[in-house]
Amino acid sequence: MRNDHPASPDHPASPGPAATAAAVLDRVGGPANVTSVAHCMTRLRLSLADPAAADEAALRALPGVVGVVADGPAWQIVLGPGVVDKVTAEVTARITAGQPGANGTEPGDGTGLPKATELRDGTDVREVLRRRNATPLKTALRRVANVFVPLIPALIGCGILSGVNGLLLNTGWLPGLTPALSAIASAFLALIAAFVGVNAAKEFGGTPVLGGAAAAVVVYPGVAKVTVSGTHLAPGQGGVLGALAAALLATRVEKWVRGRVPGALDVLLTPTLTVLVSGLVTLYGLMYAAGAVAAAIGTAADWLLATAGAAAGLLLGGLFLPLVMLGLHQALIPIHTTLIEQQGYTVLLPLLAMAGAGQVGAALAVYVRLRHDVSHDSLRTTIRSALPAGLLGVGEPLIYGVSLPLGRPFLTACAGGAAGGGFVGFFAMLGTKVGATAIGPSGWALFPLLTGNRGPAVALAVYAGGLLTGYAVGFTATYLFGFPRRPRVAAPA
Repeated sequence: MRNDHPASPDHPASPGPAATAAAVLDRVGGPANVTSVAHCMTRLRLSLADPAAADEAALRALPGVVGVVADGPAWQIVLGPGVVDKVTAEVTARITAGQPGANGTEPGDGTGLPKATELRDGTDVREVLRRRNATPLKTALRRVANVFVPLIPALIGCGILSGVNGLLLNTGWLPGLTPALSAIASAFLALIAAFVGVNAAKEFGGTPVLGGAAAAVVVYPGVAKVTVSGTHLAPGQGGVLGALAAALLATRVEKWVRGRVPGALDVLLTPTLTVLVSGLVTLYGLMYAAGAVAAAIGTAADWLLATAGAAAGLLLGGLFLPLVMLGLHQALIPIHTTLIEQQGYTVLLPLLAMAGAGQVGAALAVYVRLRHDVSHDSLRTTIRSALPAGLLGVGEPLIYGVSLPLGRPFLTACAGGAAGGGFVGFFAMLGTKVGATAIGPSGWALFPLLTGNRGPAVALAVYAGGLLTGYAVGFTATYLFGFPRRPRVAAPA
């Protein structure tokens, strides 16, 4: 595997967002080959009509591109925080402007494919690629992630404000400000169901505002007056899972109705029937079912940490780096969000964040082992450049630039993550839970969001101990086992 280096004598500094966007589009088959654009904290996420038209090696070679994850039609270009949002805006603007496709593709059909797209037996190449690369599980995880990833910035901001407000309440400072901060920090979570509904309808082909209207039923205070099987519903029952189910149902109902009503009545009947049918089903079925699932998630998380916290931490901390590498970690967002809604924090994120600590420890060991090897100066430059981001929880530069290309250090980094996760999980078995009030950050950046059943101070101490354990084990394992043993030279006879 190749190495992906930031600025060095052999790898010039990253160009501006406009130049990067143009270069990325040229190497993924042109604007016409891109069917959707999104981004998370570090990655530009593109869906390609024809993945074969993209040049992965050329993408990796671009200055500023830290790594590339290609999974069928879904391509993730790792650019890093503070850069990805600007590049995404430029990419979106170029696609909207309808620039011609690259590599001889046709811009007019919206696929980016050449005119000749049939195999000898008459099969459409596009259908072959879609069947080969879009498995049901991968597609489902990707689309659910697309619903929740845009919510992360608000979750981070509100989570930090919630932590600040808690600190002010505990110290008694600024009593006139805390009610306002509480309202600001809590409003988004109180209405998150509506945002989930809007994003879900948009992702699955419905009208966003109708998806939001159906999902808003879940959190409307008036549902407390609705009785189902002799029991009053509770506002928020089912949480984001109920909101997601309501929006998906609304999308299906909308499509069914729109295809059957006369055009003259579409503007009246389609939205009315969509909201009515999906709302009733949500009230009399989905809220109860989703509430049961959400309660089961919370109960399972508590039971797992209380009875097998160390083992669970070892497993989650050790496997999270491969999930990040594949981009599948976003599928955990609904679980995190459900736990935050129920308990005020997610106990899983601090365990998973230990993977980054193992990665940092492994990178430091590589730096030390190669300190006298001038042939690896560019690799040491990469480590120096990527370590600050790694300490703050952005692990992709170290994954794609250091440990993964070297092979063994990736495995020893996972060992460090497992050790850190086991440390935090062990304290959970002793009754000390550590949680995060929001999702997104990890590493040192997670400290402002930490809390737990024994207060923020204890949570901070346990989490810091986990980080130190991850650093130490990742460093030691990499230093001792992360490099091939050199063959012994036989002594002269």
